[in-house]
Amino acid sequence: MSGPLDWEREGRVFPHREASRFVKAGSLTWHVQQMGSGPTLLLLHGTGASAHSWRDVMPLLAKDFTVIAPDLPGHGFTEGRVPGGPSLPAVAREVARLLDQLETSPSLVVGHSAGAAIAIQLALEGSAAPVVGLSPAIMPFPGLAARLFPAMAKVLFVNPFVPRIFAHMARQSGETGRFLYRATSSRIDAAGVHCYEVLLGNSRHCEGALALMANWDLEALAERFSEVTVPVHLLHGSRDSAVPLSSVKEACRALPRCDVEELAGLGHLAHEERPEDAVRRIRRFAARHAIVAPEAASREG
Repeated sequence: MSGPLDWEREGRVFPHREASRFVKAGSLTWHVQQMGSGPTLLLLHGTGASAHSWRDVMPLLAKDFTVIAPDLPGHGFTEGRVPGGPSLPAVAREVARLLDQLETSPSLVVGHSAGAAIAIQLALEGSAAPVVGLSPAIMPFPGLAARLFPAMAKVLFVNPFVPRIFAHMARQSGETGRFLYRATSSRIDAAGVHCYEVLLGNSRHCEGALALMANWDLEALAERFSEVTVPVHLLHGSRDSAVPLSSVKEACRALPRCDVEELAGLGHLAHEERPEDAVRRIRRFAARHAIVAPEAASREG
C-alpha cells in the first residue's frame, strides 16, 4: 500500500481508538492518544513504530498521569512533513509545537529507542522535564557502523522503490513477526505484531521511518550531553540486539545526572514484552523526583 494509512480503515484495529484525536500544529496533523489525569507524561515511540507500542503501558500509567502519546512525523496516522526534513532538532521543535497546541507542558518524558533521543533533544531545547529512556538509541553505533548506517539510510531513502519493497515483504504471512524478533530479540503479543504488520506493510510509513534515520545526527547530540541538566534514567534490556548496552552506559557517563538500569531477559521492545515492569520503574523514578506521590512507586498494575 503506497497511500497514507486511513484511520477509518487501518485505524479500526489499533488499540485505544477511543483515546485518539487529531491535532493540527504547524505543518503537521498529529494523531495523538490521551488518557488519565494528573501530571502530564509524554510518551515518544521509536523509529518504525507508532503510539500503539504503548498500548499496555498507557492504561497503567494513566492511573497517575495525564498520558499523551503521539505518532511521530512520518509515522502511523500523523500526516504532513517537517519543514526542511525530519532532523532531530526539527522533530523536537515540532513535538514542542504540538505540546503548545495542546496547552500542556510535560512533567516527565518517556522515550523508546529514537524517542529517547527526541526526549534528550527537548531537554536541550529548554524542557525541564526529567527523562526516562527505554532501550535508548541516543549514541552513534560503534565503529564503522556509525558512519555506514546513516549513509545507507540516506541511500535507501532517496530510492523510491525501497519503501515499497520493504512494505511488500512485511505483508507476507508471518514475516513481520520474524523481522521484529531478528531486529529486537523481543517476542511480543499477537495484537502488537498485527499493528506492526499494518504499519510496516504501508510504504508511506516505511518511507517516514527511513527519512528519520537518514536525517538524524546522533554524533551531534552526543557532543551536547554535558548540557543536559535534567535527571535521566535509562532502562535497557539485557537481550537487546538493536542497541548495545555498552553504548547506553557510555551515554550515561556523559550525561551529568544519569543512571542505567538493566532489564534482565528482555529485548529492544522491553516495554511491550513486560509493560508492568516498565511502568513500575517509571513510577519509581517519578516518585523519586516528586512528580507523583511516594505511594505511587509501590502501586501494582
